Amino acid sequence: MNQHAVIIGAGVLGCLSALALADRGWRVTLVDQGQSGQESSWAGGGILFPLLPWNYSEPVNRLAMAGAALHPALCETLRRETGIDPEYQQCGMQILPKYDRDAALQWCRSHQCAVEERGDGLWLPEVAQARNPRLMQALRLMIALRGVTLVEHAQMLPLSLGEGRLREWRDTKGTAYAADIFVLAAGSWSQGLLGPHAGSLDMKPMRGQMLLYQVAPGTLPHIQYCEDFYLIPRLDGHILAGSTVEDVGFDKSTTPDIAAKLAAKAARLLPALANAPLVKHWSGLRPGSPNNVPVIDRHPQFDNLYLNTGHFRYGVTMAPASAEILASLVCSEKPPLELQPYTFPVPAGTQG
Repeated sequence: MNQHAVIIGAGVLGCLSALALADRGWRVTLVDQGQSGQESSWAGGGILFPLLPWNYSEPVNRLAMAGAALHPALCETLRRETGIDPEYQQCGMQILPKYDRDAALQWCRSHQCAVEERGDGLWLPEVAQARNPRLMQALRLMIALRGVTLVEHAQMLPLSLGEGRLREWRDTKGTAYAADIFVLAAGSWSQGLLGPHAGSLDMKPMRGQMLLYQVAPGTLPHIQYCEDFYLIPRLDGHILAGSTVEDVGFDKSTTPDIAAKLAAKAARLLPALANAPLVKHWSGLRPGSPNNVPVIDRHPQFDNLYLNTGHFRYGVTMAPASAEILASLVCSEKPPLELQPYTFPVPAGTQG
């Protein structure tokens, strides 16, 4: 009988981890507290690039770029097998001042990232995007086609005391999920679900608010970025404008003052948005982690509990590579990237 994996969290990390294990012959059950892919995986913008990578550490950039490189094939497979197009497009990104020009040019050249100077800005022609809601719709169908069992609206209880081997994980209704291994991919909720086993994990929700406009297709042909604010054009004329980074706990409400600030920035960057219809205003909770570095590792107190979580702003970008790292750990394969930067944090002085 195939070994069984239970994955907690059915966002992009959970879905791709499920597919990676299913492709290796595992029987997989995917459990989510709500509906699959409706948290930060749905709410983000889908830029497949670490924004201003010269401001990030190499572990962030390495994982983000590795994930971005896998997206074209992933999105084409999803489109072909599910009939849902995630709308992968290499539209390029324009970066406007203020930014560190010398650091930007040096980073791009040392990482073979195409870059051009255009006026007082930079043009990165290889930057791509995917449309998050469509990506998640396709993944939801793909996991079903691969035989993954999806359980929705099941709120898991925090782990209780104990260590060694995890036999089962229960939800608030008393249902016990038994498995050979468990994978925690619950984003902002991961630390709470570990209960007393969270250890030195430092992860918390960081709210991001976003606006959505509708204009004529082609009004904005590429991503625009200016001082931690971006516009992302979709093929059908929708434009996303965002986003904030707010430390407000598990509060997903939207606020009129933030909407006004985002709208003002959007109109300055693209005047056509000043009178464009505002379609929607929403927020999502990113799984904030120190320096944007996720944890992809086996839990130090359990032989069969793994984490794939804490990807902060780059969950969708990093997800394909993160899922392969997770599967390599579970299946004792050679990992695609060096693992040390993504290990479970151990308190200083406790190493053996």
